[in-house]
Amino acid sequence: MSEFRQKCIGKTNLVGSFAAIPHPVAVEVMAQAGLDFLCIDWEHAQISRDIIETMVRAADVHRVPAMVRVPGHAPEAIQAALDSGAQGVLVPRVSTAAQAAMAVKASRYPPQGERGVGPGRAAGYGYRIPEYLAGANDRTVVAVQVETSEGLANIDAIAAVDGVDVIFVGPGDLSVSIDAIGPQGADKLNAAIATIIGATIAHGKTAGIFCASPQTISRWAAIGASFFVLASDTMFLGAGAAANCAAARDELA
Repeated sequence: MSEFRQKCIGKTNLVGSFAAIPHPVAVEVMAQAGLDFLCIDWEHAQISRDIIETMVRAADVHRVPAMVRVPGHAPEAIQAALDSGAQGVLVPRVSTAAQAAMAVKASRYPPQGERGVGPGRAAGYGYRIPEYLAGANDRTVVAVQVETSEGLANIDAIAAVDGVDVIFVGPGDLSVSIDAIGPQGADKLNAAIATIIGATIAHGKTAGIFCASPQTISRWAAIGASFFVLASDTMFLGAGAAANCAAARDELA
């Protein structure tokens, strides 16, 4: 668990998944699947703040690092996620260097940032504050998600921000933002993704990307990506149910 950030910034190939089902049982099931990490999706899933800590705790039981994709740029959400014991945050829709710098400030304690000190779960509810403070900056993963045309235009400046560990591509929103939806926009989207990954690697940062299926991972790994979020618990549930239902009907045919 304590080596998660070192693996991220060391560009170890890591495969995780989004956790969108707001229940610890779903987290435990995913945690035992062999994934390198989980990313709790507070941005898009119907997960309340009080459930974040329960989901992080469920991942901790199985010694699987849990990050949280926070709802936006607000420092309060970033700090709440980290106080719950999350190993890092994924900050969505980062389009400027200033926004990336704000994410770093909210995630790191002084002098590297402005994160507030409190007796949350991460610090043992106050019992281990000095010990937690001593190592938190070195253990916390700060990932920013580039998924807009503005972010694409500013990728060099974003990648140059000190303290950003991972630059993560969100292909879905990016395709909408640059008008590259569907098969007809595939070449344009792929070129934009390659630009983001290339700039990230050039600045010595770790490149990550969401992959809806495992078949796309090798393509991005070949140009330098090493941090992959593969689908989500809800996507796996739906795909598994649909495949088995179809197989059952084939048996009855």
